[in-house]
Amino acid sequence: MNILTFDIEEWFHILANDSTKTEKEWNNYECRVHKNMERIFNILEQHNQKATFFCLGWIAEKYPEVINEISKRGYEIASHTHTHQLAFEQTKEEFKSDVERSIKTLEDTIGKKIRIFRAPGFSITENNTWAFEILAELGIEIDSSIFTAHRAHGGFPSYGKSQPSLININGYKIKEFPINTLSILSNHLIFSGGGYFRLAPYSIIKILTKKSDYLMAYFHPRDFDFEQPIIKELSSFRKFKSYVGLKGAEKKLNKWLTDFEFTDIVTAEQQINWDEVKQINL
Repeated sequence: MNILTFDIEEWFHILANDSTKTEKEWNNYECRVHKNMERIFNILEQHNQKATFFCLGWIAEKYPEVINEISKRGYEIASHTHTHQLAFEQTKEEFKSDVERSIKTLEDTIGKKIRIFRAPGFSITENNTWAFEILAELGIEIDSSIFTAHRAHGGFPSYGKSQPSLININGYKIKEFPINTLSILSNHLIFSGGGYFRLAPYSIIKILTKKSDYLMAYFHPRDFDFEQPIIKELSSFRKFKSYVGLKGAEKKLNKWLTDFEFTDIVTAEQQINWDEVKQINL
């Protein structure tokens, strides 16, 4: 099962960086989301490809035409919060307010219910599992925020195998589609999105995809924008992570979508027998 998703945010929505942290700073940067969305739409149309779009409420508020176009083309829209903050840096009240605001803004924009969520930076960790209870209270039925290995933005290594699971927390249930990792020689390999995908040679991605019985691909509009400005305040390492492989990413994705079949989260959900999946009790 290969699933294709996009996190719809601007090129400057880079986490854990003070110069791009809040809405106040975002006003200092140019808009590139329209041009980058056209590139994504063209890729998907070329392959007659389904995908799920995790959208910032801030994008819907500032550029509702972008969100309406995604919906008009028949793609599922999900929440990526409103202000693109790391969930484990927020209080329960801040997280709830942020997600609730995004859901309302997206639903008001497209006139459809929002039932799927992904935290920025996959930032639901072992220390803020209370987020799932809040998500359920807000009507979220499906989540894709779990990163089952250690990473800069936390990670959830105790979650276990990367596979669709059912989370149980205080009487609530949420269907979870985690980011996939592949365990080789006790090492967790990540290759299916963002900088990991841009960095890895396609020959390696192809081999790892064949070895994976579950794969969650995730991209951002900026992953294909090789002309985007460089944010000077980033460290050398962060610049490498943010800008490596931009020129070849579109060609690589086209090749991937040609060589393998992908679907969206809604279709994947319907193909799973949820009575038989792993149960995670939090």
